Amino acid sequence: MPAKKRCQLQSEPRCNQAVLRLVGQCPHCRLEFCSTHRMPEHHECQNLENCRQQAFEKNKAKLESERTVASKMAMA
Repeated sequence: MPAKKRCQLQSEPRCNQAVLRLVGQCPHCRLEFCSTHRMPEHHECQNLENCRQQAFEKNKAKLESERTVASKMAMA
């Protein structure tokens, strides 16, 4: 039986907890983490700033596409 995968937290002290099978892989840096460090904010993800910028740009584009422009009414 292969050994359990361990948390890949890069900072000190090293984490020795087992990796979560379903949600333990970070979608941004592709490293595997335990339940404590699985969130990008908790393991100091290198790609977190890029992720935030992409989310900002996506949200900005969505809001601009949904912008309501008041039509000008002709006064008689």
